[in-house]
Amino acid sequence: MQLVKPAGQRDAARKYDILTALGAYALARNKHDQRLVLRMITLMTARYNWARDELAVGQREIARLWSVDERTVKREMAKLRGLGWLVVKRQGARGRVTEYGLDLERILSMTQAEWPNVGPDFDLRMSGKPEESPVVPLPVKGHVPEPDVSDGTEWALAQAILYAEAPDVYGSWLRNLIRVGRAGGRLTLRAPSRFHGSYVQTHLTAKALAACQAVDADVTEVVIVV
Repeated sequence: MQLVKPAGQRDAARKYDILTALGAYALARNKHDQRLVLRMITLMTARYNWARDELAVGQREIARLWSVDERTVKREMAKLRGLGWLVVKRQGARGRVTEYGLDLERILSMTQAEWPNVGPDFDLRMSGKPEESPVVPLPVKGHVPEPDVSDGTEWALAQAILYAEAPDVYGSWLRNLIRVGRAGGRLTLRAPSRFHGSYVQTHLTAKALAACQAVDADVTEVVIVV
């Protein structure tokens, strides 16, 4: 999969995405890794120059920022270099601090497995998949009734969310999807026609998955069959 390059490091949205990816990566790991990544994030937000790809700060200042001693700073900075996240651009000498850059491609690559934990929209955006095209609702005769949630299935509850978000799109494309069954994290839905199923699969699967995950986090995939 082609990763989205963090080109345009001036882009504020991309900065937040990178920090979010690091946070999700940390939360999926043990407390020692979490602390290391938290220190990395704090260093980035406090001292990293995104426009110049430059992190130039002395060990004493880092120790104060992290509330640790300088020996801990040396050890943790070595770990970050070992991960490939920090890259030495100019070694410190004669009173000058070492200047680092960030290998953002390396950071994105290592955090990629946790992107779906943030949400399908984040995963799509970060992995560079094309966003869904605007969905054109079909004309629907009469009022679209609210979905029946009495059976309590994840799809029934998800339909209520989809109806609230966009009643016209729900009425045109989603209300006629019938729940076939569930196998682990895979939810299978049946469309009334091949065209209908193909359109939903192309344009609305991510939206349906997000709604399902909002009511049942164990849903990992939505499959459309005819």
